[in-house]
Amino acid sequence: MTTHTGPIVLIPPSEGKAPGGRRASDRGSFGRRLAADRSRLLAELRLILPKASPMAASKLLGVRGALLESAQNSMALILEGHQVVMPAWQRYAGVVWSHLAPEGLSVEQRSRLLVPSGFYGITTAEDPIADYRLKMSVNLGTLGVLSRFWREPVTDVVLRRARGGEIVNLLPQEHAGCLNFDALGAVCDVSHIHFVSADGHHAIGHGAKSVKGIVARRVLERGSASLTRFRWDGWRAARSSTGFEIHAPR
Repeated sequence: MTTHTGPIVLIPPSEGKAPGGRRASDRGSFGRRLAADRSRLLAELRLILPKASPMAASKLLGVRGALLESAQNSMALILEGHQVVMPAWQRYAGVVWSHLAPEGLSVEQRSRLLVPSGFYGITTAEDPIADYRLKMSVNLGTLGVLSRFWREPVTDVVLRRARGGEIVNLLPQEHAGCLNFDALGAVCDVSHIHFVSADGHHAIGHGAKSVKGIVARRVLERGSASLTRFRWDGWRAARSSTGFEIHAPR
């Protein structure tokens, strides 16, 4: 088990993913504890995905149009056991992750990035992952909604990893649903980071994703207390009752 010297940061996966990788048997930090649940999910996908209509497959995989065929091919390789993998920090290629710039972080810092996902349950940014497609909000056959399916096992592994330390939550609602924050808060200091638009609503879009990556890196490198002085590209931080609010430029 890695010895952590700073907070655990919860960050969402990226819809955009880099292609390629290599064959490897490493199941990652939580592979042993989540093995049974991952096997159940794979079995359910093998029953459902090959028979799914294009519309059903699009809803299940969260992609449409030209991306659907590519996503189906990637998932077929996984279901057949022929997938290739690369570390999550190299696989995820969206706006949050590009602004996080994980290539400039240490292995220890990347091991404190925990990433919930519909397919794996949760990984660290260092763990090997395939080019998967599966949304946490999907209702998957007998497993039900995946955020509920993963809630108990994912909460358990995060409790074991973070007990007595600090957790900083940057997850959207879809991914936060796979964690019991009441249970985590009983044994850890939990700070929730909310991104707020200029009109006071939940901030969305490219700017909000960009600043989320910047905030995640700041917390990994300097700790959550450094957010009291956070300013970036017009965004600014303010303390809240549950952690911090990051306010968009006016």
